[in-house]
Amino acid sequence: MKLKELCVLDVACCHKETTVAEAARLMRQHHTGDLIVIDESDGVREPLGILTDRDIVMEVIAKGRDLDRTQVSQVMAVPLVVASGSENVATAIDRMRTHGVRRLPIVDDDGAVLGIITLDDLYRVLAEHTAALTAIVAKEQTRESRGRR
Repeated sequence: MKLKELCVLDVACCHKETTVAEAARLMRQHHTGDLIVIDESDGVREPLGILTDRDIVMEVIAKGRDLDRTQVSQVMAVPLVVASGSENVATAIDRMRTHGVRRLPIVDDDGAVLGIITLDDLYRVLAEHTAALTAIVAKEQTRESRGRR
């Protein structure tokens, strides 16, 4: 299955000049724990970094930095690990494991933000596949028990 079929398309973004206070408000507004930091030119949203709620806690609040004066560019995670929408789930999982990240921004062929896939999204897919495999086993057991009467 391709990542462009699984990723969340309505991804929350901000610019590198956004303050951390405004970024936190955007996270709350979009009900998300992350924002993709973008550079937008000619309508193309190029990903530069990612900011998570954990980044805000660990790099801003815990260090006593001013939320209204600290810009996202000062605390965002870089370099950004991304994946192409045409890649498959196994490749994404391997990349996440290799880089130790829980979120992968998905880009199109032009490098523009297409969406995002998270560890939670992949757990959901795995759970659906596990349920389908369980149903196969149950059906096979039922078929077998009926055939042996």
